[in-house]
Amino acid sequence: METQIIELEKKYWEGMENHDYETVKNLTLFPCIIAGKNGVQSVDESKFKKMFESGDGDKIKVLGISDVEAKSIADHTAIIGYVIELGIADNKQNSPMKCACTSTWIKKNNTWVCALHTEAELSQ
Repeated sequence: METQIIELEKKYWEGMENHDYETVKNLTLFPCIIAGKNGVQSVDESKFKKMFESGDGDKIKVLGISDVEAKSIADHTAIIGYVIELGIADNKQNSPMKCACTSTWIKKNNTWVCALHTEAELSQ
């Protein structure tokens, strides 16, 4: 199960990188909880779509994922933590940033979806 969760997390980031809303939406359990530099919030699908679309100008590029730890908690629940390095495509002025991320994945209707995601930018 851990390998499957790692692959789902990578697929999620590929969807973000390619600005593929359908892929990201289909991998998300709504309302989802997001925690990061803007605090903690519960996000329904319409708010999620607005947030997703507002980031259209910033085309992220996944430069690498490392230090992956994934664990099955129950038959239908898994957690993952990792470090991701992100850059902004077409923007040579910003240096890449690294974030420590965690996600909680739930198997619902025989499909894995992300119910919780956190990001904490790491100091340089």
